Amino acid sequence: MEIALFQPDIAGNVGTILRTAACFGVPAHIIEPCGFPFSDGALKRAGMDYAVRANVTRHADWGSFYDWRAGAGLRLVLLTTAGATPLPDLAFAPGDVLLLGAESSGVPPHVHAAAAARVAIPMQTGFRSLNVAVAAGIALAEALRQTKGFPA
Repeated sequence: MEIALFQPDIAGNVGTILRTAACFGVPAHIIEPCGFPFSDGALKRAGMDYAVRANVTRHADWGSFYDWRAGAGLRLVLLTTAGATPLPDLAFAPGDVLLLGAESSGVPPHVHAAAAARVAIPMQTGFRSLNVAVAAGIALAEALRQTKGFPA
């Protein structure tokens, strides 16, 4: 299982997601450009000392990330409020890459179209979305549960 962030806007959310990735031993990918200067200092508050221990790959743009993922043969699973499949209904595989969009704008149509699966986290009627770091944690936990991928 891997996590990818498409052009994230908020350093604190990235720090939190990198901390989560480090704690569960899951590689993380940052698809640039970011909406903030990417640095250890920017991530430190939310990520604490865990963020620097995360296995992070930075991709200069969508094209370089897409080429890497396609070359690795990994399925792209997009978390989206426009998802067609409720999160618990998707059958995850160990090689999936969970993609989360920018906090302010999600992902553009060409990125949405590139996903093999689109999932939404079920919520109460009238609510639009969760914080991206919270959504990442929920989705990663479900994917790890299904694939028996939690650390021993």
